[in-house]
Amino acid sequence: MSTSNVVTAGDGTRRRSSRRVEPIYYFFLVPTLVLFTLAITVPGVIGIFFSFTDSIGLGEWNFNGLTNYIAMFSDPAILQSYLFTFGFSIATVILVNIAAFLLAVGLTSRIRFKTGLRTIFVIPMVISGIIIAYVFNFLFSNSIPAAGAATGIEWLQTSLLANPDLAWVAIVVVTAWQAIPGTMLIYIAGLLSVPGDVYEAASIDGATKSQQLTRITIPLVAGYVVINIILGFKGFLNAYDIIVGLTNGGPGTSTRSVAMTIIAGFNGGDYAYQMANATIFFIVAVLISLLQLSLTRGRNAL
Repeated sequence: MSTSNVVTAGDGTRRRSSRRVEPIYYFFLVPTLVLFTLAITVPGVIGIFFSFTDSIGLGEWNFNGLTNYIAMFSDPAILQSYLFTFGFSIATVILVNIAAFLLAVGLTSRIRFKTGLRTIFVIPMVISGIIIAYVFNFLFSNSIPAAGAATGIEWLQTSLLANPDLAWVAIVVVTAWQAIPGTMLIYIAGLLSVPGDVYEAASIDGATKSQQLTRITIPLVAGYVVINIILGFKGFLNAYDIIVGLTNGGPGTSTRSVAMTIIAGFNGGDYAYQMANATIFFIVAVLISLLQLSLTRGRNAL
């Protein structure tokens, strides 16, 4: 850790002297930096380079300029994957944040067993996404249709996962089920940071619980709301494992995300073409990150 001190020289001038950074910090920084560079930066740069070629991932290749980028903007499969991914992300962000905020409000109120309930609600976030997807796949494909047949409810007898117009609903529900706990914990941290004196003063002034929620709680945790929305949206853009376990992109390609499209292209010999897709997707993620920084700069949340 570097430190600096202001010293007074013999001629009365003030000079700033600094001590060198302790070597132990380089011991932790350099290996991490090297691994990050080799595992992420170098492959990323190589991938961007090959996006301007006709490479299939091995063998000979030739430069083709912006051909891959021009082609992908008129490719209905890629446009459909972006449309699904953004629509799914927006719907999931809304559902997750509403449910997580309501749970956080309930679990920070004066109720019994709230510590135990917090533990129970956190369980989904520690389970692998692919395991969750396979469990819900069985429920949607077998248990729910069986229950519909037993009760005579016709619309329950067909699996949502087999409906190209409604399969996305099942994906949103399952993704939200896993994502709500993490978002809830952030909201709990925000709610616990609000001084209790504020609520006491509002109660003395005659404010009801609903008025305290809308005029005190929500404005004071607005920074946490912004962070949860941006982080959640970025995370859902990379959706892959839950979709694979539930629908594998089907029926047809109606629920194929951008990540699935890129990986399928890699396996199908469209390496350079999907690298162009991945590059555009990376730029989108960077823009969202910059938006997050601009919205959260100067806020005290987290």
